[in-house]
Amino acid sequence: MTTPAPKTGSTTDLRTLTPARVALGRAGASLPTHALLAFTLDHARARDAVHAAFDPGHLVAGLGELGLAALSVSSRAGDRRTYLRRPDLGRRLDPSSEQILADAAGRGAFPLVVVIGDGLSPKAVHAHALPLMRHLVVQLASAQIGIGPVVVASGARVALGDEIGAILAAQMVVVLIGERPGLSAPDSLGAYLTFAPKLGRTDADRNCVSNIHGAGLTCEEAAFKIAWLVREGLSRKVTGVALKDESGEGAQIAVDRGPA
Repeated sequence: MTTPAPKTGSTTDLRTLTPARVALGRAGASLPTHALLAFTLDHARARDAVHAAFDPGHLVAGLGELGLAALSVSSRAGDRRTYLRRPDLGRRLDPSSEQILADAAGRGAFPLVVVIGDGLSPKAVHAHALPLMRHLVVQLASAQIGIGPVVVASGARVALGDEIGAILAAQMVVVLIGERPGLSAPDSLGAYLTFAPKLGRTDADRNCVSNIHGAGLTCEEAAFKIAWLVREGLSRKVTGVALKDESGEGAQIAVDRGPA
């Protein structure tokens, strides 16, 4: 008696599970026309996302509707061309923005400061930052964690949050920023959390919640994860490699137990 071979699906079945480019087929030595055109379109969308205009005024107004005070600042990258060519300038505030934050710092220290920056996809920020903040405010309030003024930053890289957090004497900073567009997700938002922010922090000091977009992590799910990391990070006084994201474990237990 022989054991029957396990059933295997076709590679075309993978196309129902992922937006990645699999099982595209071929026409001679090249791609079929429809696959090539789809690639060209997605590449154009990614480029457009990088070069999209950023509207900090819209975000400031939206944050006000959520009951959040907001400040608008800029990095030393004065325009988009400079921002893309000089990443280092996107990590430091321009002098006028330093003064704006210094004036705000006189109103007291904050346990948490949220920075919303354009990053490499302003499109992602416009699409997801305000919905995410709507959920995050509720999550943080339930954990009794206060938020300082939300800082909307133009020409921002992730590390700009370190300087902002240091000036505002924040215990922790959360940077919501547009991620580098991919060919299947030009509007992906990322969240980077750093405890005791200051100049010179590295990626090893941060936690990241990424792929927040329509086909990825929802704003509600992301807000839950971010709030968990904020709460645990403030409690343990660490972020980065010293803080493992175990937010999903408690959620799984709650699901497994079912209703009381």
